Amino acid sequence: MTSMITAAEEVNPLVPHPVEIVLSLVVFAILFYVVRKFVAPKFEQAFAERTEAIEGGLKRAEEMQAEAKAALERYQAQLSEARHEASRIREEAKEQGAAIVVEMREQAQAEAQRIITHAHGQLEAERQQALAQLRTEIGDLSTQLASRIVGEALEDDGRQRRIVERFLAELEQQESVGERR
Repeated sequence: MTSMITAAEEVNPLVPHPVEIVLSLVVFAILFYVVRKFVAPKFEQAFAERTEAIEGGLKRAEEMQAEAKAALERYQAQLSEARHEASRIREEAKEQGAAIVVEMREQAQAEAQRIITHAHGQLEAERQQALAQLRTEIGDLSTQLASRIVGEALEDDGRQRRIVERFLAELEQQESVGERR
């Protein structure tokens, strides 16, 4: 039993001394007080600032995204308006082009008609001139021929002209009767 008493009196290295326990509790309390008084508020302040910065950044990002969306909608509206304007301008240009084509066609037809009318008038004048010239030549030839046949000179121009006119009228009458058949 003595050995047990001596063993009980011996200090167990696993069990701390009561002074160490008290001293550890005092140091822990001081350390807890210092951390709670000085360190924890700094952490809370840093955490609050960081939370505020993140929330402010998110809010600014949402605002920027809303502005970008509004700008995109304005751009799309302007683009749509520009497309409609371009389409309208193309349609007007097509209409003007068609009107110009119609006008130019009408002018060309009027000019062609004028040229045709002028050509017909010119042809008729040349035809009349050729007929008059032929009548004169036929009259001269027929007068010369008749003078040779009759043997006397037909020098009276008025008489000569009447004979030729009568002869030509008879020829035209024969031609018109021949055409009717």
